[in-house]
Amino acid sequence: MMNNISSMIDHTLLKADATKEMIEKLCREAMEYQFKAVCINPTYVEYCTHLLKDSDVKVATVIGFPLGASTKEAKAFETSDAINKGAEEIDMVINIGALKDRDYKKVKDEIEAVVDAAKSKAIVKVIIETCLLTEEEKIKACELSMEAGANFVKTSTGFSTGGATIEDVKLMKSVVGDSLEVKASGGIRDLQTAKNMIDAGATRLGTSSGINIVKSI
Repeated sequence: MMNNISSMIDHTLLKADATKEMIEKLCREAMEYQFKAVCINPTYVEYCTHLLKDSDVKVATVIGFPLGASTKEAKAFETSDAINKGAEEIDMVINIGALKDRDYKKVKDEIEAVVDAAKSKAIVKVIIETCLLTEEEKIKACELSMEAGANFVKTSTGFSTGGATIEDVKLMKSVVGDSLEVKASGGIRDLQTAKNMIDAGATRLGTSSGINIVKSI
């Protein structure tokens, strides 16, 4: 069980005050506990790629984070730059305002721009920030992510008014089915919550509490 949950965890450190020393510790922990990936801000992609080069741990980074309000072109450039520096997974935030304006073309075009920039060199996880959306908007965001060719839909940045909920994970999984995977992120701090998210359909967990979770098994 430990290995199963470990291999679903993105060991995450996205705080503004994260230092190089803290990032190095994150990478050491990810290797020790055999986590799937580290999820860090773009400025540390190159450093993590160096530290993890002889391991199976992936380097994931965030794009348009945490508000999703940068332009399509900026998100595409950020993606290309991150991949050039070694990123293997891209967690992008959608344009939430555009979704609420029902400007679905804009939302889909942005996701497609990131998917195109990833050019099959990295998988793309689309953060829809469920705590800010209605049920209708959550469903639409998942549909647009599928249409745009993403690999995952992800619940949250962890930097807004709420994190992952079981209900949201179930809803997202019901929309994407087997077409996409679901990443639950935000507020997953213990083993029971992690199990609940997996039972609801999540195949990846974004958390800074991964060590506590696997030690509880």
